[in-house]
Amino acid sequence: MRSVSLLGSTGSIGTQAVDVLLGAPERFRVVALAAHRSTGVLLEQAAALHPEMVVIGDERLYPTVRDGVPPGTEVLVGIPGMVAAATAADVVLNAVVGFAGLPVTMAALEAGKRLALANKESLIAGAPVVQKARRTPGAEIVPVDSEHCAVHQCLAAVGEPTQVARLLLTASGGPFRGWSIEELGSVTVADALAHPTWSMGPKITVDSSTLMNKGLEVIEAHELFGISYDRIDIVVHPQSIVHSMVELRDGSTLAQLSAPDMRLPIGYALGWPDRSPVPFGALDWSSPTALTFEPPDRAVFRCIGLAYAAGRHGGSAPAWLSAANEVAVEAFLDGRMAWNAIADVVAETMDQWRDEPIEQVESVLAADEEARARARAVVARRTAPGSAEVALPLV
Repeated sequence: MRSVSLLGSTGSIGTQAVDVLLGAPERFRVVALAAHRSTGVLLEQAAALHPEMVVIGDERLYPTVRDGVPPGTEVLVGIPGMVAAATAADVVLNAVVGFAGLPVTMAALEAGKRLALANKESLIAGAPVVQKARRTPGAEIVPVDSEHCAVHQCLAAVGEPTQVARLLLTASGGPFRGWSIEELGSVTVADALAHPTWSMGPKITVDSSTLMNKGLEVIEAHELFGISYDRIDIVVHPQSIVHSMVELRDGSTLAQLSAPDMRLPIGYALGWPDRSPVPFGALDWSSPTALTFEPPDRAVFRCIGLAYAAGRHGGSAPAWLSAANEVAVEAFLDGRMAWNAIADVVAETMDQWRDEPIEQVESVLAADEEARARARAVVARRTAPGSAEVALPLV
């Protein structure tokens, strides 16, 4: 039986992970749960899973959690609590949203744990230091993103890395597939959050609408699998059944197919190499099924090109990209600027990027802080009274 720490337990990935864990009590024992603010859901999860430790990120909510957990459960707060949870189990599922997941990633790897990684930003922004931590004896990353989980499965079937020609990451295309630049000038927050196939949190759903999510996944794939950017491509696949593909040097292509259900990659990452006995992603092959593929429109979805450029630059550039994008998405979700300004803000911020060595976590934090400050300045300038930027209604 494996012990599991679940960080970010109240979000989309976290709540689906709870489904997986509750369905396999003979395989997993939950030792820690962690959330930032959602005390109600966190306490319900603690009552169902009986962890040894519960962490609340916002220390102001400590009394509520302390008084609500089962007897004997230890309650910790803040980043120190998150780090403690990340070192307390055999497998650490990092489902923390955004750059805030970096301390969890580092703590788990430096402790020689398996990291079931759903927090791509920590690997992207902190790649140089995360790669050092991966060399800790016992440390390993098994990706939870459906695309990278698919690549992981295909590569396991290949065996020899020299046989691989290309990685093909599939994208649903998001809610705006086929839209023109002119049409995208009037989309609302509600439009951007209406993803056609996946149910996710607001930040990652907006990233999927701009295809920045896919650009970030290209960087993540490069870091996870050591494949050059020239051999990683994006293919739009609206049905979200083929989750990614690996093309071999003889022309064969291996693909992983399943229904769009995140519980499959979660269970895979927690249990690998054993597979879940519950077929979360099983397809109904008795019904007609059409699979279509097309290239992404990079002229419309400019975030793809920005991500490739940052990945190729390396160093602190991916950290700047991730930070600038978080700031821009927040401004859009708050109704302060239009959807099509997200790429503009990221591009203008990246124009100010200067190469800096990333040798330790403090360097990553400094790069993130500077990029956020510059991105906020760009947003403020674009949304100031009298500017040409137009904010749109939320719905």
